[in-house]
Amino acid sequence: MELQQFSSEAQFSASPTLEHLLKRDEITGKSDDYQVLDIPNTSSSIPTLATFLLSFDNLTYNVKVGPKSTFACCGNNTIVSPNKKTKSLLNDITGEAREGEIMAILGASGSGKSTLIDALANRIDRHSLRGSVTLNGEALESGLLKVISAYVMQDDLLFPMLTVEETLMFSAEFRLPRSLSKSNKKVRVQALIDQLGLRNAAKTVIGDEGHRGVSGGERRRVSIGIDIIHDPILLFLDEPTSGLDSTSAYMVVKVLQRIAQSGSIVIMSIHQPSSRILGLLDSLIFLSHGQTLYSGSPANLPRFFNEFGHPFPENGNPSEFALDFIRELEETPFGTQKLVEFNNSWQAAMNSNSNASNKPSLALKDAIKRSISRGKLVTGAVATIDVNLTSLVPSFANPFWVEVLVLLKRLVTNSRRIPEVFGVRLGAIIITGIILATMFWQIDNSPRGVQERLGCIAISISAIVYTCTTEAPEFIKERYIFMRETAYNAYRRSSYVLARSFFSIPSLIILSLVFSTITFWAIGFSGGVSGFFFYFLTTLATFWAGSSFVAFLAGLFPDFFIAFVIAIATTSYFLFFCGFLVSRDRLPKYWIWFHYISLVKYPYQALLQNEFLQDPSKCFARGAQIFEQTTLGALPTSLKNDLLTSMGNVLGMNVTGSTCILMGKDIAKLQALTDLNKWNCVWITFAWGCFYRILFYLTLLFGSKNKRK
Repeated sequence: MELQQFSSEAQFSASPTLEHLLKRDEITGKSDDYQVLDIPNTSSSIPTLATFLLSFDNLTYNVKVGPKSTFACCGNNTIVSPNKKTKSLLNDITGEAREGEIMAILGASGSGKSTLIDALANRIDRHSLRGSVTLNGEALESGLLKVISAYVMQDDLLFPMLTVEETLMFSAEFRLPRSLSKSNKKVRVQALIDQLGLRNAAKTVIGDEGHRGVSGGERRRVSIGIDIIHDPILLFLDEPTSGLDSTSAYMVVKVLQRIAQSGSIVIMSIHQPSSRILGLLDSLIFLSHGQTLYSGSPANLPRFFNEFGHPFPENGNPSEFALDFIRELEETPFGTQKLVEFNNSWQAAMNSNSNASNKPSLALKDAIKRSISRGKLVTGAVATIDVNLTSLVPSFANPFWVEVLVLLKRLVTNSRRIPEVFGVRLGAIIITGIILATMFWQIDNSPRGVQERLGCIAISISAIVYTCTTEAPEFIKERYIFMRETAYNAYRRSSYVLARSFFSIPSLIILSLVFSTITFWAIGFSGGVSGFFFYFLTTLATFWAGSSFVAFLAGLFPDFFIAFVIAIATTSYFLFFCGFLVSRDRLPKYWIWFHYISLVKYPYQALLQNEFLQDPSKCFARGAQIFEQTTLGALPTSLKNDLLTSMGNVLGMNVTGSTCILMGKDIAKLQALTDLNKWNCVWITFAWGCFYRILFYLTLLFGSKNKRK
């Protein structure tokens, strides 16, 4: 199909658009999967009308405030106290935003600006929000809204060690379809860099408190860029100018104006715009305690307050005068109620005089088709004869395996910029290995050596699990980036979990190999080369299970301190119940379940079997050695030999100083190691790791939703 040109489209930038890039791929034959829509040219019939109109009517949102009590047994469920009071965050808010325009929501802190943005962006639970939000008169499904819209949070959630260009390129690989060639994705990124005014900072890292990077205004524009890479129809921004100087704030809003003129609806909250910024805005909504005080164009603002009886000075910023006057009213006994009532009558009069023909004539499905045909909303949409909105715009731009590869690439790139993260973990493993090797240097085959082997193996396994707690801060630091990206379907949560799992494997192999090499030969474990190989595999399985367990806790508890404390405490409990301190037979029945879920139990038993059952007939106590670590051990050798002879006479056998009294199979029986063989223990340890990765995925699936209740 050929792409139809719409003559009425205004070009706001000389940079290549997504339409041009898609046509280029079609001509060169690189786009086999992407089909451009063949839509009749209807621009002549609706030359002046906006394609999209977002309407919201009677939005009301109440929350309960006051004392509350939360019980641990109820998880995150809050037990509401009877004396809770209801607070209205939004009260009967009505308005509309058009394609090609910027709507700004103004008000003091706590007025409801961010709440209204969240309501329009479907970030409030539908059961809590009353009223309707429609696009071209049709209710928006949650899945469709995620694809056709973007939400820029107030905080700049970016990877600090990626450059501006890399950040935008990764966003392009997530949000643009695979059918668009990589070279054209790069062209799109370069065009966006120019559009955002970031050319001089393209090769600069984002930076953070510890690394110098781009300025605040540039960082904010990057945050906007990663969400508009696919040309969304709806763009929501929560105070994009917050914390910026006047020049940077103006540049950000100027970029938003260009985005709106390209065919998008831009809705933003702003605290107090300057005169220059006010000149870029098309419509305003003033809020106070969740109520609308004014809704209309900036040009009508002086007239509105003049008719209310509070004229503004001729010179100055009308929005500043309005906000100052609203603050004065809020401090009066009657508050802003009179202004709310006046606004209602004003809006009724304005609506009666408005022209009903300004409403878009296109149905939502046709409007989205038309927008895609212009090169906007590039998500791999496919044209069909009879298509519903959900199938017209797929939920994700790329298949599962592409997302995994891109996430892996970003994880590798980011980790290469901060090698100290892996270096600290490797250093901890080396130091732990050296300490264990020097403490248990060349353990002999004696009763004392048996006890030292048991302790060494238990401590080694526990130390490995303890060092895995470094997995917690790695995920928690990027948790909110993950939430921002998945909230609007940049990639699947399952892709992220699988990518992080694959990414961790090489580092776990290195850590396991280093630890095994340092400890196995120095301590004197049995088995030779085959024993070392099994020791390495068991160590690797332990690292895998431990890191998966900590990843699950990091997903469950977003606070690093809580996740770290729980990880350390639980690892200690695993050691308590693994069978080293107290054997399984002596555990109380009500604690036996903890023995079987202990991550230390299975690798501990596997290494004990590798040590004592590699050669079951290997002797660990001969003759008088049985008296070691007892009060009889201090007796003269001749007396101990006499005791052995007497013991032999009682048992009816010859017991001498060279008689083997304790073999490896006896130790295995005493330690209750016969229920599972060593290879089953290793596979179970690996399985525990996979199980906790699944739990990690479930915590992200159900616990990382950006929605208010």
